[in-house]
Formats: sequence, C-alpha cells, structure tokens
Amino acid sequence: MADTDAVKEAKKFYEDTPMKTPGFFLKGSGSLDWGMKNRLSRIFNPDSGRTVMFAIDHGYFQGPTTGLERIDLTIVPLMYYADAIMLTRGILRTTVPPSLTKPVVMRCSGGPSILKELSNEELAVDIEDAIRMNVAAITLQVFIGGEFETRSVHNMTRLVDMGLRYGIPTMAVTAVGKDMVRDARYFRLACRMCAELGAQIIKTYYVPEGFETITASCPVPIVMAGGKKIPVLDALTMAYNAIQGGASGVDMGRNIFQADAPKAMMQTVHKVVHENLKPADALEMYETLKNEENN
Repeated sequence: MADTDAVKEAKKFYEDTPMKTPGFFLKGSGSLDWGMKNRLSRIFNPDSGRTVMFAIDHGYFQGPTTGLERIDLTIVPLMYYADAIMLTRGILRTTVPPSLTKPVVMRCSGGPSILKELSNEELAVDIEDAIRMNVAAITLQVFIGGEFETRSVHNMTRLVDMGLRYGIPTMAVTAVGKDMVRDARYFRLACRMCAELGAQIIKTYYVPEGFETITASCPVPIVMAGGKKIPVLDALTMAYNAIQGGASGVDMGRNIFQADAPKAMMQTVHKVVHENLKPADALEMYETLKNEENN
C-alpha cells in the first residue's frame, strides 16, 4: 500500500478525471481510422472545419489551359497561400518543390481529352504511387448521368477501396456533362450517390437555389468547385454563399490563377472561407491587395 501511495505522489494519474472520447470535427468522419482522420485534418483546418483547395489539374484533359502554361513560374508561388493543392502526379513530380508541405489531393482518373467523350475515364494512378508521393487524398471524376456513368462510379468505388486499405480519403468530383441540368435536384442525386458508395469528400458545383439541400442531404463534407472564370465579386459571392449554405470549403482554380491578381484573390478567398468575410468587404480587401501586388 505504501508503494502504491509513493507512485501516486511521484506521478499524476488524474484518477478522478475520465479520459474524453471526443468526436471528430469533420462531418461524417467520426468512424474513420486515425490515419485517414489525420490526412483530413491536414486538408481541412480543424479550427474552422473548412479548406481552400487550389485546383490546377485542368491539364490532364485540357492541356496547357490559360494561366497554367508555366506552372513553375506562375502557379507554384501561389501554392503556399492555399490549404491544399489539387493536381496530377506528373506536375507534382516535375514541377512542385518537395519542400512544399501543403497537403496534396492527387488526380487519379484520366483517359479522354476534350476532343472525346469525357465520361469514358479510367483510373490512371496506382495506389502505391499515391503512397510514394505522400498524398493526403486521392480524387477522380464521377459522371452521374453521363454515357459511361457506371464505369465512372466503379472507378470511384475501386479508388475508395484502395484508399481505405491505406488510410487515404477519396474525393469524388461530380462532373457535369453538356446535356445535364445544373440544379439542386441533380446535385443532390450525384453527391448522395458518391457518399453512399464510400467517398469521404465530395466536390460539386454551387447552385443559387437549394444548395443547402445538397449539403444537408450529403453525409460527408462538400467542397465547392470554382468552375469557369467569372467576375471577382461574383466569384467571392459564390464562395461566401456556398460556405453559408453548408459547404466545408472551396476548390478554386481558374477564378484564382486567371485573376488579375492571383495572390490577392487567394488570400481574399481564404478570408471568405475561414472567417466568413462578406462579399462587399472581400472585394474591398481584394482591391487593396491587388494594388499592393501589382505595384
């Protein structure tokens, strides 16, 4: 008994304070393994529960998109201002400095170019290569309603299975073909299907009517796709409305790297996403930073 008392005096066991078993900050992720939660915590800020991804993977089917002609010169300097970067393994290996510590979301699907039927994709990355490159997540397109819908869904479930094997989350990107209606009904279907079949993150488009029904009916985090280049205020408003409508972040590309002041745009979007900066104030911030960046 004396020995036990001596041990208690030398060490602190806090016998009267039970160990907490907290949940996880990210929607639908409480039952995931430690490694996958750790990777998600690198992509999503644990304080805000949100992320600003920087999408520069357009070249995998579009070639050198405007603004992505020289990634080493114009894009790499912007990566340091993002929470995560979304790109292909080719650009990661050839162009991104290994000293960059931002989490990588790696594009793992491919096949057709813009000259062909885009939904005819296959998996294009081996999971072992994703592991070698220390990625935080793997991602692919899912073409709900597309000509090769079933193939793209099976690509996703195979990627989810491989990711679960090694603790790497999968982000499903809901691609929209030219004949598909961009409305809440369609995106509720596409997002819910991807979540039901195992994706841990969904990237989808914002719609002004009913977006909150998309996020509410999807049991995993939704990240808003930036889409085509639009006026700065419109892009900032879209990002703000998506966050207020339940999105857990944005994944912007063209609205950042095609902006007149890309670094200013990245910094402003960060404030909108993580600090709920309203569009009018965000535009003022962008203009101020733009003047500093271009002078």
